[in-house]
Amino acid sequence: MRVSEVHAAESVAYLNRALVRLKDIWDEIGIPEEQRVQRTNDVHKHIKGLLDLMITEEEQLKKRLMKNIREFHEELAELCRELQLPSFEEEEGCSMLQIEKNNRTRLELMKEQKKQRMEELKVLLGQDRELCDIMCTTPFGIDQAAIPSLKQLEAYHAYLDDLTKEKDCRHDEFVSLKKEISVCMDDLERHPETRFEMDVMSEDEEAFCLSNDNIAALKVLLSQLQENKAENKLRCSSLRITIKELWERLQIPQEEREPISEHMVLSKKSNVEALQAELLHLEVLKMQSMKSFIVAIRGEIALLWEKCFYSQEQQQAFFSYHDDDFSEDILLLHEAEVSTLKKYYQDHQELFEGVMKWQENWTLYLELDKKANDPARFNNRGGNLLKEEKQRADLQKSLPKLEKSLKAQIDAWEQEHEKEFLVNGQKFLEYVQQQWDHHHAEKEREKLERQMKKIKQIQEDMLYGTTMKTPTKRPMGGTLTPGKVRKLNGISTMSTPNSFLSGTFQSSSSKPPLSASKLSVLRTLGPPRTPRSALDRNKENISHLRNTPGSTPRSQDTQENTIIAGSYSDFTRDLSKASNSDIKLNSTVSHQ
Repeated sequence: MRVSEVHAAESVAYLNRALVRLKDIWDEIGIPEEQRVQRTNDVHKHIKGLLDLMITEEEQLKKRLMKNIREFHEELAELCRELQLPSFEEEEGCSMLQIEKNNRTRLELMKEQKKQRMEELKVLLGQDRELCDIMCTTPFGIDQAAIPSLKQLEAYHAYLDDLTKEKDCRHDEFVSLKKEISVCMDDLERHPETRFEMDVMSEDEEAFCLSNDNIAALKVLLSQLQENKAENKLRCSSLRITIKELWERLQIPQEEREPISEHMVLSKKSNVEALQAELLHLEVLKMQSMKSFIVAIRGEIALLWEKCFYSQEQQQAFFSYHDDDFSEDILLLHEAEVSTLKKYYQDHQELFEGVMKWQENWTLYLELDKKANDPARFNNRGGNLLKEEKQRADLQKSLPKLEKSLKAQIDAWEQEHEKEFLVNGQKFLEYVQQQWDHHHAEKEREKLERQMKKIKQIQEDMLYGTTMKTPTKRPMGGTLTPGKVRKLNGISTMSTPNSFLSGTFQSSSSKPPLSASKLSVLRTLGPPRTPRSALDRNKENISHLRNTPGSTPRSQDTQENTIIAGSYSDFTRDLSKASNSDIKLNSTVSHQ
């Protein structure tokens, strides 16, 4: 049983007891029946009125609760629709009062959620408007009057995050482009001219609209400025090259070049103007000193001919080179030739550098090869001989490899340009082969000259006799015996301890080695034998040698024979002395 029911039963029991007590009191007092009825009616009316009032109030409460429940339910349904939430469902088994309370609580929560969403939407709309103003973009597509859903808010947040990142990237790009544009304008000595350029160079960077069109326009502006800067740089470079050429050709002194030296580095507008003024001044000087200028250009042309390996025929094809008419037309022809040669060298620079490298290696190889045939090279004291031999061997191996590499490059170039690549008027391989053939021919010529010189020496030995200097040991005393003078048939000869001349021997105190005595005796007895093959190969040269201006006239032969005959008697006398000393002579002596 409920507590309220217990209280109701107790109230009824109490009312009954109260009425019984009132009856007892009325009996004791002796109150008549009419008054008892009246008083009982008063009690009944009072209790009934009180209960009716309570019932009325409770019924009103019930109606109010039902009204609230109905209204809350409608509002909850509307909010669920606006907030795009699922429909609200009441819990079963709840009293009217609990339902009203639950609906009221849910309604308050949903109204708070609506308020938060609207405030969040307001903030996002403000950020969107700010970013749209900066980047000149259209706002995010959302109904500002409607309550946004959670997904819409998330999408709006993501959109603004991406837009903020894009804004930061564009701002960084704008700052970078502005810096480069500022540098280019400084180099060009140019100030902002258009409204857009003024906006770009404004100090208030936040005021610049970071739209795609503006960023693209910035890039176009920077590209134009860079092109202008590059044109200025090329113009200055061309002017500097021309000015330097004119300085060299006109032989301008260094002190006159100093005022323009500061303009030979930068490429600003003022530099261009200064260089143009200097070029105009030099052009005037050029016209005033035409002859010396043309002569200087001819020297430059000669250097370019050498760098381009022009043949004699190609050089002679430029007839104006030898023209003595130093006119302006001749000057123009020479300048055109210089331009043509420079372009020709630039178009084939890689090949010419390769040929030049081969030429340098070839020249070094010829020098080392020439040193290899020089007897004086054995007198080196720094190990240069070994280094030179190693270097010569390396060049001998590297030259064919370089020739092969150049051949491949030249073949590719000829196939591409459909014409021949010429070095000194001939194909490169033909030029290389010609150099090798010339080198081999030169070596053969030198070899033949050595053979001829040897044959000539042999012929002179056969005609006039010869002596050989043989090194002797020094005497023990450390002092040299003074030379003695002999007279052979009226002719004086000098004999020293270390020499043996005209078939005479040294003094007995300082005798030469036995081999020297034998060789001297045999060479005094008669001329040495020349190998048969050498004489047969050089009969014509020997016969020519006898009739050369350097040969001894016939009139002198008699005198020489007399000298030889006179010395022979002395020789026999010395020979007899040598025999007494048991000196044995070899019957033959080999000659190399």
